[in-house]
Amino acid sequence: MVLWVFGYGSLIWNPGFDFDDKILGFITGYKRTFNLACIDHRGTPKDPARTCTLESEEGAICWGIAYCVNGGLEKEREAVQYLERRECEYDQKISVDFYKDGNSLEPAVMGVLVFLSTPDPVGNKYYLGPAPLEDMAMQIATASGPNGNNRDYLFSMEKALSNISHEDASIIELADEVRKVLSRLNEKKITGPDIPLKSQTPLVHLSPLLEGTVVDSRY
Repeated sequence: MVLWVFGYGSLIWNPGFDFDDKILGFITGYKRTFNLACIDHRGTPKDPARTCTLESEEGAICWGIAYCVNGGLEKEREAVQYLERRECEYDQKISVDFYKDGNSLEPAVMGVLVFLSTPDPVGNKYYLGPAPLEDMAMQIATASGPNGNNRDYLFSMEKALSNISHEDASIIELADEVRKVLSRLNEKKITGPDIPLKSQTPLVHLSPLLEGTVVDSRY
């Protein structure tokens, strides 16, 4: 048996587990969203960060890296245990077909493991759901936790997708909006509180997650 894992977020630039091969390609029917809460590493229960998950969408394509673990059952078990700890706020594990560039009809690998989060704010306490672009940007620009700023996670993803030559328009749009927010906040800091901002984007105050603690090892 050979284990394949699809990385679409931080696994692209920081897999963190021992693998034997990797392939650039895509899966179909899913898109990236920044609708998942992180309350341990890039955010806090009071001010959760937004991190990446996948949500189904007909006709969507999501590019990333498929990692192959082919060293026996023990090596596969260690990889899965590591990923389950790292991705513990993701409440679903699914198997999908993975395709390589130039052949969208025949899968390069069948049954690739993918971690994702149920898009249900009632049943899934880590699912934040969508929000206006300006509100998401303000949240990402200002959230931080023990392992760094939320914005650095977003910018790292933007760079990683550029490095594999498959940028995600939604990630670029969100990252650009975060940069605008940071510029306005920096301007306010320099000029003082009595000088109005050019754009009055409302601050977002999300309710803290009431139960559970998530261990988010994504960097």
